[in-house]
Amino acid sequence: MIALALTTLRHRKAGFAGAFVALLCAAALVTACGMLLETGLRGTLAPERYAGAPVIVAGDQFERRTETDDDGESKVKAKELAELRWIPEKLAGELAAQPGVEKVVTEVTFPVGDALGHGWESAALTPFTLKSGRAPQKAGEVVVDARFRGDTLTAGGRTYRVVGVTEQALPSQNTVFFSTAEARRLADRPGQVSAIGVFPQVPVKAAGAVVYTGAERGPVEFRDGDNARIRLTSIGGAMGGTSLLVAILVVVGTFALSVQQRQRELALLRAIAATPRQLRRMIGGEALVVSAIAGTLGAGAGMLLGGWLIGRFVALGAVPGNLELVLSPFPPAAGLLATLLAAWTAARVSARRTSRIRPVEALGEAAAEKAGLPVVRLVAGFAALAGSVVLTVLLSTLTSESASSPVTMLTALAWTVAVALLAPLIVRAVVALPVRLPGAAGFLASRNLRAGTKRMASLVAPLSLMIAMTCTILFVQTTLGAAAQEQVGDGVRADFVLSPGASAEAVRRVPGVRAATEVLRTSIRIDLDRVGAQAVSAEGLERTLDLGVVAGSMTGFGATSVAVSTKAAEWYGVGVGDRLALSLGDGTPAELTVAAVYTRGMGFSELTLPYRLVSKHVDDPRGSLLVAGGSREALEKAAPGIAVLDQAQAAESGQVNAAVNYVAMGLIIGFCAIAVVNTLAMATSARTRELALLRLVGTTRRQVLGMLRQETAVAVVLATVLGTLGAAVTLMAFSLGMTGSVLPSVPPLGYVGVIAAVAALALAATVIPARMALREAPAEAIGGRE
Repeated sequence: MIALALTTLRHRKAGFAGAFVALLCAAALVTACGMLLETGLRGTLAPERYAGAPVIVAGDQFERRTETDDDGESKVKAKELAELRWIPEKLAGELAAQPGVEKVVTEVTFPVGDALGHGWESAALTPFTLKSGRAPQKAGEVVVDARFRGDTLTAGGRTYRVVGVTEQALPSQNTVFFSTAEARRLADRPGQVSAIGVFPQVPVKAAGAVVYTGAERGPVEFRDGDNARIRLTSIGGAMGGTSLLVAILVVVGTFALSVQQRQRELALLRAIAATPRQLRRMIGGEALVVSAIAGTLGAGAGMLLGGWLIGRFVALGAVPGNLELVLSPFPPAAGLLATLLAAWTAARVSARRTSRIRPVEALGEAAAEKAGLPVVRLVAGFAALAGSVVLTVLLSTLTSESASSPVTMLTALAWTVAVALLAPLIVRAVVALPVRLPGAAGFLASRNLRAGTKRMASLVAPLSLMIAMTCTILFVQTTLGAAAQEQVGDGVRADFVLSPGASAEAVRRVPGVRAATEVLRTSIRIDLDRVGAQAVSAEGLERTLDLGVVAGSMTGFGATSVAVSTKAAEWYGVGVGDRLALSLGDGTPAELTVAAVYTRGMGFSELTLPYRLVSKHVDDPRGSLLVAGGSREALEKAAPGIAVLDQAQAAESGQVNAAVNYVAMGLIIGFCAIAVVNTLAMATSARTRELALLRLVGTTRRQVLGMLRQETAVAVVLATVLGTLGAAVTLMAFSLGMTGSVLPSVPPLGYVGVIAAVAALALAATVIPARMALREAPAEAIGGRE
């Protein structure tokens, strides 16, 4: 049977081209997602600033908690801190006193504009050396890296004179060195340091801190490194799972169409005594050969695609540039294996009925379609429909983005699977409607639609898949963005919003300014759950910010107060007056009293904390300023170099940044588009003899093309209805859970653009192969191989 499979492949190259393309794309997607997943799990961050220090001593960057299960076994859970945990400066003396330690170097790190500031004593950690000038000795002097241009530097409202330039510049960060005393003042962490570099001859121990060596130094330096790895793992897993499900759906549909086009050939093999087992082995062998070649090439392309994805994420700032891309045989092996299994299973399932029925029935079905669906497919279709309903109901109850995102994609796919399984019934019901298509081409199209419902169903499935997935991926982001933007627009009472870096005291002295509220974004942990939070100063808060308080009050919001969103109140079972235990960004524990419950958590974070409490526990204490009163010109003069936004601009800037999701999920949309083109081109190319026969009986070339265009138009309209319904139900459930409104935000032009793009693809994939088929003389085409 393998020999026969190779023979059929040799003589039916065009027929298997569609399956080959689908399998190649599937392998590339799975491989690329595997690379993202593996890089997130195993990738290392190369140190830059700490590259010259063999040992870095710093705080434990994880919050740990011991939990006991029902069996009495204890388990320690650890979650990474959002901010750097500083350590006592006196630890440097203890380390220097240990035998074998040659040198100890302390460091403080703090933001200076778009650079990081340090004391000059920590230059040895890289090491930085002077190219020109001298080390800073006074409070008003700095040394800058080789990238800096200029003679002065302004930071914290003060101008510093550049007295030296280093030979080096780090790849991913700008560096400024101050005198030791000035660096300690600017860092504003008395008695603490961010890290200690140790140059030992023997291993060292540090009480109350963690010793980092080798690749462990990278995450200490790059605080977002581990978060980026987690993000990459999450994207790779979610995108990989969605890609695999879409790939299976596309591959099954492609093989089903391929087998359907070979009904006569397979029926003839049954008529000349080929057993069902032999047919299944032949078709399975064909699938294995095609998938082995396509999977190998696709896995190679997937490696390139994975590298491109990482590069895009770096460009978007979602992943640090020094995160090592992990290259191993596992992702391409997974892509190849997934392709082999998907192809073999799809081919066997697609040929199941033809291989099992009697030879005479097989010949009869090859000549004319049999009404109805196989019982197994019918049951599977209604089961998928029921599963879609269950997932939709579940999705409407999910109120966090991390929980709802994967379920959203799964729900849209479930509706699409139900449509694909029940498509023949749906198409049969639609073409039975008493609707006349215009002209002679319309008459032919109507007859073809009624006679070829299975073929039409095979076209509707990928079209509805592309519409449903594209609308879901695009409009989930617009729904979240519109809800957040609306809350920001309604909640910001301030006349102006100043970007981070402005001095609150200087702004409050501006004539006409009635209030200036500092706003700082961070994240905290409650029972190890990471929750987005904002910190605000209480002075004049009622004039600058309206959180939509529904219980309690922000009046008297003090150092031990916390306000929670309605979602957070529900998650953690707290209300006004209750005590809420949490850990700040650097792991510092705090127990605060709930002062208010508010509704605008999507626009302003789920928790609101006191600014004075949080500012001492974040890496960058510079927050934005909400300013009531004053004029733009006066504010720009009081805060030079700081962006001053009005209320409308501030609301616009509060939109969700969905670029990373668009890049990741855009590949799935691209795969769906390839599936659409692939399927329609296969279906049209397989009708060469039919089109030739129409030409021989007097149908003009224009009428044949018009017939095909009208058939495609019907398929697009039906797919638009089905795909839109699946996406609409999914988006409504998502919106209800996330925003409390059943109406998602769907830009009309965006939706029209999606449908127009799908229609254009479908028409192009139909007309271009048709024109190529019509170039051949009808008498020659009708005598050619099927």
